[in-house]
Amino acid sequence: MMAGRAGRVLRAELTKLRSLPSTRWALLATVGLTLVLSYTVAVSVDTAGPAAPGCTPGAPGCGDEDVILNGLSGIAFGQIAVVAFAALAITGEYATGTIRTTLTAIPRRARVLAGKIAVVGGLGLLAGLVAALAAFFVSQPLMHGNGFVPEQGYPIASLTDEPVARAVIGSGFYVALIGLLSLGIGVILRHTAAAITTVLGLLFVPFIMGLVLPESPRELFQQYSPMSAGMAIQRTVERVDSVPIGVWAGLGVLACYAAAALLAAFVVLRLRDA
Repeated sequence: MMAGRAGRVLRAELTKLRSLPSTRWALLATVGLTLVLSYTVAVSVDTAGPAAPGCTPGAPGCGDEDVILNGLSGIAFGQIAVVAFAALAITGEYATGTIRTTLTAIPRRARVLAGKIAVVGGLGLLAGLVAALAAFFVSQPLMHGNGFVPEQGYPIASLTDEPVARAVIGSGFYVALIGLLSLGIGVILRHTAAAITTVLGLLFVPFIMGLVLPESPRELFQQYSPMSAGMAIQRTVERVDSVPIGVWAGLGVLACYAAAALLAAFVVLRLRDA
């Protein structure tokens, strides 16, 4: 019985999002924007000086460029479209007043929010995985042409390699968590522009400050910034300028931000009138 009600809620939420042209365009933009930046980075970086053939990047005598992270860097651009998509998934209903219809049809507000979490998270994960895979397959040949080859100490990357698979799949989960963070902020603020601005500020302001601050506060900002910490999941080479946090711990930091936003959203949705 409960499974049937949950299924109806999911179908209703998916139907609402599929009926919005902005949903399709936002998800396509996630892939497109990711490819634009990943392509730009891939054609811009090169390696200088030979290293020992077959050695591991980052080891003495080897290059230390992270070709996987560089190739997936477009996710930082593509996430902007997911932020907009996820915020609109709820703020659009507040703007049109259809949230009242939704809450009348499904009085249990926790069930409404759970349905939105499942649909927004699922679509965000799908878009993130497609974007990451596309960026990987586009960027790697370009970087090979720029000298990132075994003769220079850079093995040909394959999705069968655990670090590569983790970086690509983890990028998909990163995008999904960004969408859930944006959804939670959207429920709290109920205004599209305010929600998008708040999430982008939360992502990019600490990220930029982490680039310009002195070492000690910089590391602190990077460890607790949702974007800097979360994107550590893409790291496959340890460098002196790497974010000082483990790859899974970094994604966990982002998950905590998303969970906190959704918990606050649940409280606000329960206590506030539509």
